[in-house]
Amino acid sequence: MVLEELKTKYEEVLNKWKNLKEILKPENLESEIKDLDEKMADPNFWNDPKKAQEISSRRNYLGEKLEEILKVNKKIQDLKDYIQLLEMEEDEGLFSEVEKELSGLEKELEKLEINSLLSDEMDSKNAILTLQAGSGGVEACDWTQMLMRMYLRWAEDKGFQVEIVDYQPDDVAGIKSATIIVKGPFAYGYLKGEQGVHRLVRISPFDANKRRHTSFAAVSVIPEIDEDIKVEINEEDLRIDTFRAGGAGGQHVNKTDSAVRITHIPTGIVVSCQSERSQLQNKLKAMNMLKAKLYQLELEKQKEKQKELEGEKKDITWGSQIRSYVFQPYQMVKDLRTGYETGNIEAVMDGEIDGFIESYLKWKARGN
Repeated sequence: MVLEELKTKYEEVLNKWKNLKEILKPENLESEIKDLDEKMADPNFWNDPKKAQEISSRRNYLGEKLEEILKVNKKIQDLKDYIQLLEMEEDEGLFSEVEKELSGLEKELEKLEINSLLSDEMDSKNAILTLQAGSGGVEACDWTQMLMRMYLRWAEDKGFQVEIVDYQPDDVAGIKSATIIVKGPFAYGYLKGEQGVHRLVRISPFDANKRRHTSFAAVSVIPEIDEDIKVEINEEDLRIDTFRAGGAGGQHVNKTDSAVRITHIPTGIVVSCQSERSQLQNKLKAMNMLKAKLYQLELEKQKEKQKELEGEKKDITWGSQIRSYVFQPYQMVKDLRTGYETGNIEAVMDGEIDGFIESYLKWKARGN
């Protein structure tokens, strides 16, 4: 790369940063931080510990966000100064350093751009991810377990904590269903685009005739709501069953007699928890998951009502196919909404799904 190419690349990065700053609005962050600092300086600030903690957490979050923006801003200015030095005098070492910094800065801007898309109210929450095998018997159950492994690998790579709260194995192989709580900043925002039906095409290892099979698994993703969000639940509307926890054991579940299944009769929503040692703890966790599902259901009803008012056509299917994973006769994973695709199936199944997540967030931001 020659100096002119380096300058062109810098201009591209600079323009991208200018556009991104209009979205990030650092001046708004500074204003809100100032307001929060004034509240925290009040002598009576800790009289309400819960509210004080919320304000403190918000202040820390905004402070980190602003610091990240300021760091990028400084890097942009430093690179401008370095390029001016290179224009006055050639320096191979400085040239290589500027080239390296520019490449790193491009990645930082990409990360900031993705984070800027996570602006919905619930995006910052933990994610409750439920996988359910579709029709197809053992083949579908095996596919569901493969998907579960994919999400566990992704979460591990991101540094998220994972809790498997329900795990229903198939009698032969794989799982009939599983529920996972992915805990970490913006877990729901990143994973929300995974909701839908995932389709697998492969030569089945369970078919002696080596025929190609198509299998389906449904993925549901909802945010884990805070305790201060009120969801009315009548005890008369619930059927609570207890059963013995089973499954893979070890890291997945504790084998006890304390598992709880709650059915919300008016909606038909069913939640289960078997990860805790006591029946009471499992019941509390199951109730929290039920509240999250009911809260999400209410939000979806409001969205559907808005669509009706706007005259939009509704999709009333239980889950639309969002992605195809083709193992044979060729290798391809393709998102049917965004068009994003890759031929590196092994990497995807090992949890490398950031390309799909990022393309979905950008696609959604364009108003789809």
